[in-house]
Parts: sequence; structure tokens; C-alpha cells
Amino acid sequence: MSIMVDVEEMAISKFKATCLSVVERVRKTRTPILITRHGVPVAQIIPPPPAEQPKSWLGSMAGTVTILGDVVGPITDPDEWEAMRD
Repeated sequence: MSIMVDVEEMAISKFKATCLSVVERVRKTRTPILITRHGVPVAQIIPPPPAEQPKSWLGSMAGTVTILGDVVGPITDPDEWEAMRD
């Protein structure tokens, strides 16, 4: 099932005279405009796809680190610690 969208038609001469405002209108209204020359379609101005939202930085590094060994225990033997000596 296809959805028909009302597409405004505009003569190429009018488009040429108002190009910047037409492009801005398409961006804001998200309604395409068909450009014609003597009633024959020559181009279509369509809105861009929605901008991709940036992902949250939380969890962005997940799966990029490999843990080797014990990350909780001490790096050296506790017997070597000055605080542990008699």
C-alpha cells in the first residue's frame, strides 16, 4: 500500500527566482516540491532524512576492553607492604 503525498508543483522560472526560500520551506514543512518546465517534471526537492541523534556517552566503550587477571586484588604481595610488617 503506498501513501500519496500532495506534492506542490512549481515552474522552474519561479523556483529559480525563489530557490533559497523554497529550499528552506521544504526543510521546515517536510513537504516535497516538484519542479516543472512547461508542465514536465524536471526535478523534485525533498526534505533530508531526520538528523541522527548522538548516542549517550554512557556505555559507549562497552565491549572495547579485555580484562586480564584480577582487577580487585592487590598488585603486589601484601607481605611486601610496609604497613603489613611487624
